[in-house]
Amino acid sequence: MDERLRLLHESFTDVKIVWKDDYQYFIHPLTDGVPRLDSELLKAVSELIFDRVEWDDIDIILGIEAMGLPLASTISLMTNKPTLVARKRGYGLEGETVVSQQTGYSKGELYLNDLSSEDRVLVIDDVISTGGTLDAIIDGVLRTGASLNQVVIVVEKGDAMDEISLKHGIPISSLVKVEMDGDIVKIQE
Repeated sequence: MDERLRLLHESFTDVKIVWKDDYQYFIHPLTDGVPRLDSELLKAVSELIFDRVEWDDIDIILGIEAMGLPLASTISLMTNKPTLVARKRGYGLEGETVVSQQTGYSKGELYLNDLSSEDRVLVIDDVISTGGTLDAIIDGVLRTGASLNQVVIVVEKGDAMDEISLKHGIPISSLVKVEMDGDIVKIQE
């Protein structure tokens, strides 16, 4: 196994599980920033993402607030590609695109700014579970007229990723797929 992937797998050892209403939620440095995100893990995951992307087809990296930001920023430094942020608050700027998202534990709006029809976009995010956030972001990016060429997710939980990829005809990949087994997070091979 690739050493970087082994490090990602090992990072799921002994993660904490909490409940948000009826939703089982794991706490992990890459998805929550708690416990602290080790630079070695961030570097390994960023390199794994870098290796999955067709960089000749990408002009801009879109990170989703909040935990998509360390990943998008690190990849931006590796590629010299600019980064945009899907924000949880609006600015009322001209061309701002508002998307409504609902996850297993929250709902609200996300705001996209500074995307145009010339942009070829890579979306990077930390985790997909219900798919509510990613589905909304894809809709929003496409409404701006930009091309969404690829999506890379670090952690896939559940089956929403494949459904959203089919729905939008956009390649989406994850670095690791997990399942909840009581109070344990198991890596699916």
